[in-house]
Amino acid sequence: MKITAIVGSNSKHSSNRKLLKFMARHFDDQDITVADIDQIPMFNENYPGGDPQPVIDLANQIKASDAIIISCAEHAHTVASSLKSVIEWLSYNLHPLANQPVIIVSVSSKPQGGSRAQMALRGILNSPGVNAEAWQGNEFMLGNGNTAFDDNGDLKDEGTVKFLESCFSDFITFAGHKNASKEEA
Repeated sequence: MKITAIVGSNSKHSSNRKLLKFMARHFDDQDITVADIDQIPMFNENYPGGDPQPVIDLANQIKASDAIIISCAEHAHTVASSLKSVIEWLSYNLHPLANQPVIIVSVSSKPQGGSRAQMALRGILNSPGVNAEAWQGNEFMLGNGNTAFDDNGDLKDEGTVKFLESCFSDFITFAGHKNASKEEA
């Protein structure tokens, strides 16, 4: 399965990026490409010349994917403004997330693991204009993320890895069903 994994932060030292890179290595039976959003400008419907090229490139990558992972950072009890802006770009003209199966994962330096950001992002993904198929199963939230990875970028705790495997396996099944129903339509 071809999967685009969107880093939901423009931070250079993002634990959410670490998680997605770990997932790409760990789930090597899937074709996971990590997509950074740091080159996408803040949303502006009056942007000169229409959609910026980095937005078009990300939209094309999403359209060519069978599923999407979004790893969201939590800022002030919601998603990072950079991720919200990217989704605004992707729901203004291009709409590549429409009917795409999406799993939300999150890492936070705090114990809650980004739970509020995940709830906010789920609402955004289900809104008119975005219309993503946000996975409603087990949610993967990693708290204390600044100590969760070893020097190689691997998750240290085997129980955490097992739970991530379970969540991801269920999502892959969900995405497979969604893609099959799209082909039948």
